Amino acid sequence: MSENQLRTILVAVALGFTAFFSVVVVPPLVDDPDVLGAFAAGFVNPYSSGYSADVFACWLILAAWVAFEARSKGIKFGWVCLVLGVVPGVAVGFAAYLLLRLHRAAQES
Repeated sequence: MSENQLRTILVAVALGFTAFFSVVVVPPLVDDPDVLGAFAAGFVNPYSSGYSADVFACWLILAAWVAFEARSKGIKFGWVCLVLGVVPGVAVGFAAYLLLRLHRAAQES
């Protein structure tokens, strides 16, 4: 796979997830802006709890990676990817961070 193909896939997945999030999550949240209730809804049964716990663990792993590379490799603005990892979701934050790293690697070479 070429770097351009990787970039295209990352952007497509991030945009696709953002569209899904906008259609599925935003309208009910606008109708009832109970953010804590929306958060708790991710834990209504064992299956959704497993997926929600996985999302939180992935965000924490991403946060550790961003913090490590901010110091060791000087990658700036990783914190933006962590914010995107909260809203709309980790899929977008992770894709954005990979794109940021690709951009940084291209600048170094």
